[in-house]
Amino acid sequence: MIFKKLKINNTVLKNRIVISPMCQYSSKNGSPSKWHYQHLNSLSSTGASMLILESTAVDKIGRISNSDMCLYNNTHEKKLKNLIEFLKKKNDIKYGIQISHSGRKGSSYEPLVKFNTPLPKNKAWKILAPSPLSRAKKWPEPIEMTKKQIKDLIKKFKNTSIRAKRIGFDCLEIHMAHGYLLHQFFSPISNKRSDEYGGSLKNRSRLLQEIAHEIRKIWPKNKILGARITGTDHLKGGLSVKDATSLAQNLKKIGLDYISVSSGGIIPLTNMKQKEAFRLDMANKIKKNSKFLTTMSGMITKHNIADYMVKKKKIDFITIARIIIKNPRWIYQLAKKQKIKNLIPKQYSRLI
Repeated sequence: MIFKKLKINNTVLKNRIVISPMCQYSSKNGSPSKWHYQHLNSLSSTGASMLILESTAVDKIGRISNSDMCLYNNTHEKKLKNLIEFLKKKNDIKYGIQISHSGRKGSSYEPLVKFNTPLPKNKAWKILAPSPLSRAKKWPEPIEMTKKQIKDLIKKFKNTSIRAKRIGFDCLEIHMAHGYLLHQFFSPISNKRSDEYGGSLKNRSRLLQEIAHEIRKIWPKNKILGARITGTDHLKGGLSVKDATSLAQNLKKIGLDYISVSSGGIIPLTNMKQKEAFRLDMANKIKKNSKFLTTMSGMITKHNIADYMVKKKKIDFITIARIIIKNPRWIYQLAKKQKIKNLIPKQYSRLI
């Protein structure tokens, strides 16, 4: 079942295994570097059906760090287009891009340099959030967004999506999780507004839905449009599976094609406990109650569990990340166990 094709609109995925976005913090002035050519070409050769590029900022202050991938000017667009054209010539795989704004999580060191650490004042930039609440101790207080800034943000997400369409991506994923700005609006932990963008679940969902609605207008109907959402904050008084289900139902009504369920991240330390496929129950509940095409990420490392999740229709496809870095032949090894033909290159077939 995991190697069965999946058709979403007019885009056909050759199996149910997708490589999840992984921030590399290796961009140069927001554009891909030589590292991206090597890294993404390698990932494209693993047997997955689609690869989604790392979280990509819709404007300059929406970066996490100075080395984030960006897509808000002509140079970014040109260099990303060159990268995708190179990759498509090399590999039979679909390509997606995840777009985002960091909000109060921005203006930080690259984790490769200093993990979970904001930049010093002399190197920092002003950060935005729904409310003037710091992410954690020693993190700067963000500026509460005005209505005008909110409207401008919607335009920026739309403009980045237009650029992604021109580049030729097969899939666009809107990042609404991991403690980024859209998650900050959705979560009662970080959103204390008293206007139409705060308070009730309906109001806290408003910006996420407005952005999805505007992107749906311009993103090709024959391609794939999805969103990564938060299943739970893993915190008392935070987002619940019920909240996530409500958002999923509304995104489906707007016309999105799938949701990718993640969790945690609104503050650096939550009550999240990780184990193999630890988000499966929440993802399955959201899928059942929203009747929406659903995937999930989070410690999917064992072949039998990956196959079980899809075979039993707990979720519709899987998104993997760290395991494919640790073991680039993970998909081929699973294919060999299931005696799948025509996936493993013949040069490798006797070696896997």
